[in-house]
Amino acid sequence: MVYLPLPLVAASLTPFYRLALHPSLPATAARRVIDAGSALQALPRDTVVRKLTLAGRPAERITVGATERRSAILYLHGGGYTLGSLATHRSGAAHLAKESGAAVFVLEYRLAPENPFPAGLEDAVAAYLELLGEHGFTPDTLAIAGDSAGGGLTLATTRRLVDRYSVKPAALGLIAPWVDPGARDAPFDRDTVINTGWSYKAAEAYLGGGDATDPGYAPLLGDLSGLPPTLVHVGTTEVLHSQVVELVDKMRAAGTPVEFTEYPTLWHVAHLQASLVREAADAVHEMGDFLRTRLAPQPV
Repeated sequence: MVYLPLPLVAASLTPFYRLALHPSLPATAARRVIDAGSALQALPRDTVVRKLTLAGRPAERITVGATERRSAILYLHGGGYTLGSLATHRSGAAHLAKESGAAVFVLEYRLAPENPFPAGLEDAVAAYLELLGEHGFTPDTLAIAGDSAGGGLTLATTRRLVDRYSVKPAALGLIAPWVDPGARDAPFDRDTVINTGWSYKAAEAYLGGGDATDPGYAPLLGDLSGLPPTLVHVGTTEVLHSQVVELVDKMRAAGTPVEFTEYPTLWHVAHLQASLVREAADAVHEMGDFLRTRLAPQPV
């Protein structure tokens, strides 16, 4: 594998994201830009992508190497609940499949503003339950992971699964999770990827006519006890860094087992560039190894 220098990739991403996530750009146009940019993110060798539906939504089952798997990860993509797709996260999910040894199911849940909260949450919960009921997995062989908005959705989905269905996923992987979209206390206006003008607009679109204190919308404000073992990643120079630190502190205070890694050189969800940057690949390796060890070992 030939990697590019981290500073070079970071410098090239800055103007791309300033265009794609410009607050004045309509969501439909931003989706096209983000999808087009994802073409630079390569798949690991021997990746197998199978299209399917989960909860009536488009999805992909991604494996690397042997396709038969007894453990799986439901992956919920980021994008401020207004962007993101199978295309944008296929490469990152494939690298996670390689490192975890699991099948990774990427869900294309409904997006705002066309489908505000709780549409995405309902899709994610239904997808997890469908993987249990129709795909042969059990809670101890099925984890959930997600990045940014998808990380917040991972936490909200797990809370609902535990509270309403008495189902606890095997583990959670949270990459720079956006766990309080309604907060307006960001320490600065932008990082390499995110700017607050865009994120505040996306948060309002996702909320629709809902309540910004609803834990389904802002899981940071809800009960954080009784959750599965969780690994949290965040960059120290991210707009979301302080929010993620608060989440980790609250989860630990609630008794949830949490491992936390902060990256001083990586940008928001750099894991998506695992095919380009060694440091991003190393972060995906850590996430994959964490999830692998917490999914119940099953013979293939």
